[in-house]
Amino acid sequence: MSKKFDYLLKYIIVGDVAVGKSNLLLRSVYNTFKTEYVTTIGVEFGEKNIDYNNKKYQIQIWDTAGQEQFRSITRAYYKNAVCALVVYDITNRETFESAKQWIDDCKNYMAKNVIIVLVGNKIDLEDKRTVTKEEGQELAEVFGLLFFETSAKTGDNVNEVFNKSLEEIARRIDSNYYNLSDETCGIRKSNETNKNTQVLSKEGNKDNASKKKKSCC
Repeated sequence: MSKKFDYLLKYIIVGDVAVGKSNLLLRSVYNTFKTEYVTTIGVEFGEKNIDYNNKKYQIQIWDTAGQEQFRSITRAYYKNAVCALVVYDITNRETFESAKQWIDDCKNYMAKNVIIVLVGNKIDLEDKRTVTKEEGQELAEVFGLLFFETSAKTGDNVNEVFNKSLEEIARRIDSNYYNLSDETCGIRKSNETNKNTQVLSKEGNKDNASKKKKSCC
């Protein structure tokens, strides 16, 4: 049975092969890391729960395959996501150049209000770095993205990626930025919350009907 939550959020992780997407999922959800590389076929899934400002948020995290042959499958998961993590490997400049295309894909196939986070992974391999932090920050600024450098291996900054993006989403929810009745926004209120609202609404209708009956008889 799933844990109770106030809001359910859909996140996706995209990027080239071997940038560490699956390990970011494993580290964030299970606090584990796999040293052996296993290619993701299609998508993998995990859930992470965060409490923020007296509300419970359940994040569904979809890790997508980076291979070109799975690109059409990956794009199908862009729909109805509120946040996308675009990941590159700081030791592999080609994956950084590809990040621009992944960002374009997110902007083209996802809702306009999506939050995109640029993530430079593998900072534990600092001696092999080929992409500077400043370059990552500059790219994020050009596209108006959040930016973090992480290590899925050590866990450095992994939680911050989810905490900071969640804080921004929560702020937008509180300011009524999202149309929560629209499934494409990537946010769903708790069924329990909705159920209670419906019950209160029905009770209100009963009270109104009773008052009308008394006034007319």
